[in-house]
Amino acid sequence: MTDFRLTRRDFVKGCGAAAIVGTAGGSLMFAAPVDAAVNSYDTVVHLFLRGGIDGLNLVVPIDGVDRGFYEEARPSLKIETSGAYGALPLTLSGGAGTGFGLHPSASGLRDLWNDGRMAIVHACGMATTVTRSHFDAQLYIDLGTPGKYGSPTGWMTRAWETRPNGAGTLPALGVSGTQPAGLMGAIDALTMSSPSDFSLNTTAWSWQRTRSDSPSGLRGVSETVASLWNGQTGMEISGRRANGALRLIGQQGYASLPASWPTGNFAQQLWTIAQTIRFNLGLRYATLDLGGWDTHEGQGTAGSGYHYYQNKIAELSQALAAFYAELNGTGEMARVTVVVQSEFGRRVRANANGGTDHGYGNPMLVLGGPVNGRRFYGSWPGLNPETLSPTFGDVPVTTDYRRVMSEILIRRMGNANLSQVFPGYTGYAPLGLMQGTDIAPKLEEVAVTASIPSLVVPGAGTPAAATSAPTERVVPDWQRRGPVDRTLVRRER
Repeated sequence: MTDFRLTRRDFVKGCGAAAIVGTAGGSLMFAAPVDAAVNSYDTVVHLFLRGGIDGLNLVVPIDGVDRGFYEEARPSLKIETSGAYGALPLTLSGGAGTGFGLHPSASGLRDLWNDGRMAIVHACGMATTVTRSHFDAQLYIDLGTPGKYGSPTGWMTRAWETRPNGAGTLPALGVSGTQPAGLMGAIDALTMSSPSDFSLNTTAWSWQRTRSDSPSGLRGVSETVASLWNGQTGMEISGRRANGALRLIGQQGYASLPASWPTGNFAQQLWTIAQTIRFNLGLRYATLDLGGWDTHEGQGTAGSGYHYYQNKIAELSQALAAFYAELNGTGEMARVTVVVQSEFGRRVRANANGGTDHGYGNPMLVLGGPVNGRRFYGSWPGLNPETLSPTFGDVPVTTDYRRVMSEILIRRMGNANLSQVFPGYTGYAPLGLMQGTDIAPKLEEVAVTASIPSLVVPGAGTPAAATSAPTERVVPDWQRRGPVDRTLVRRER
């Protein structure tokens, strides 16, 4: 027989094969619990709210002139400013009001804000590309190439591959049934829907592997197949690597969802990430999704009508609060940053079906131990219809989402290779969102190819990107072609 020794690279190369054989099946027989460790490295958790969350009903204007514009645009969808279903006011650390509140179902997020562990970036998104297509917008963000297709790798893959130092047994994790596009092309990433499903799913459950209660002399299918993967064909090499991935996950002390956590698949996925961080396997990047935000009709509001949205926001808020509390209690949260974003926001004005259609700018949430929280960042453009007219009634994007991600890469991950992670992006300047040390970003020298001024929306102030050094102007689609296709709304459920 071949003397097979599994290296770390062999293991991670086999993760893709393991994802094929590790479909839904019986529970793994877990090893003894692994002691928690306060990791010496940072972890970024990217949560994608797929479907385009209605940011105006998550982060709600509660006073001033914008409140009047908000109520006029959403007479049946507005979140009230007081009462049992009123917005939860967001104040600064000194107690001063911000003019905004959170949806009443987001009390967990409000508590993180009050503790100084959550910040909100106003009007964030893709500053150089406008699209109302879920598929295009999601892919642009996952690949880290707004307006461009064709990248063979996702932005998380490039972030890991361009790291200045560090290694790990499991540096990247996608909690999903399929490989996330953000990890496309990664040989160091593992994708699994849940640890208990990460096993061979064939034959009767009792035959799949040898367990403590197996009959004497039983050799399970897993052990039998693994012993056959000792040749040098592509299938046998992939099989050995897949077996290594299965064994690594099986050796960790993954436990069932704690009673203190909310229930549901999303909470279970966050629990998987929390445990993987705690096992100190070198996890640097993790990604997961929470879908179901595309509400073109019957969106409802807090406390009346169809309660879909308030239930979704409660699911988001409660699970994130549990995730933070879990890791904060043992010190790991000091080096964990969670980014919550969606592909775009919803339109300011409600539609005739009691819902909201695809928009543009949206709030981005950033939470964790390294966050300079209880503050808003970026530039709020306001809701005056005259201000919104250049962007066809949408909240514009005044902060490129890549600016936020770049600050996390530089200050927390020590990675200044911004042009490799986000090709074509040159507009970086720190917002002050993250704790950490600034290092000079490595940006490509790009000649200005068009003498087109940056978009300045009346009443919005100067866009965040315009405060940095002159860069190449990439003309947004809606400026280049006019309002072509802007009235088309794709209804996807």
